[in-house]
Order: sequence, then structure tokens, then C-alpha cells
Amino acid sequence: MVDKDKEQARNEGAAFTIQRIYVKDVSFETPHAPDIFREEWKPEVNVDLQTKTNRLEESIYEVVLHLTVTVKMGEKVAFLVEVHQAGIFTLKGFPQEQLAHALGSMCPNILYPYARETISDIVIRGGFPQLLLAPVNFDALYMQHLEQQKKSGGEAKSK
Repeated sequence: MVDKDKEQARNEGAAFTIQRIYVKDVSFETPHAPDIFREEWKPEVNVDLQTKTNRLEESIYEVVLHLTVTVKMGEKVAFLVEVHQAGIFTLKGFPQEQLAHALGSMCPNILYPYARETISDIVIRGGFPQLLLAPVNFDALYMQHLEQQKKSGGEAKSK
């Protein structure tokens, strides 16, 4: 119980605020249109996900979630969509370890639904069936990142 009280006391001055959420970059390509529309729809979906953090000012950070979705039909790329969903966040009073966790997990978790919706809308407008991306466990990804950093001997930082 004492440890919880100490942790709570340390975090009493902590503040987390979303200042802005925005699309920083969007790209959509259909290299084999219109021929790809006449093929039977049996897609192979590949998702690449990365985050990047930029400190803008004292306690103010930009977090950018990079999502690239490549959908293939056999060897042909049906479409490729890339979204850089960004947010500006204020994080005050966080101990370094908790700050890294917030930037590497909490912020991407907030941004992901926006990126997922943008991708789904673009895919539909591109003439393809709706693409519903599965939820992502950013806490687990962050922990994996920390483990990789420990194994490689480097300091744990946000991706």
C-alpha cells in the first residue's frame, strides 16, 4: 500500500492533454487499376506500423503514427495506403519512465482509431471493399520494444 501512495504522490502533479490530432501525410496507390477490379477478391494484407516522437517544447510533444497497408492479390499490389496520423500532446510532471510509456503507448493508442478510419475511408473511395484493421495492443508493442532495447544494450526510447 505504501508503494501505491508514493506512486500516487509522484503523479499528483502529472497532467496529460491532447492539444491537436491531425493527418500529417496520406498516400494511396492502385498500380494495377482498373484490371485489378476484375479479379476475384482474395486479398493478402500486410500492415507496417511505426511511431515517431518529436519534442516541440518543454512538456509538449508531437507523436506521429505511421501506418502502411499493402494489399496484394497474388503477386500484384491491389493497393497501398500510407497514413501518418499525428497528435500534439502536453505531458507535464511525468517521471521519465512513465513519460516514455505515455509517448510510446498511450499517445499511439489515441491516434490509432483516427488512422484506422482514414485508411478505411480511402480504401472505399479507391473502389475496394472496406478494410477493417484489427485493434493494436500498443502496451505489448512498447514492452517488446523495451525488451529489444535491453537485448541490444541500448537505452529504451520511444520508437
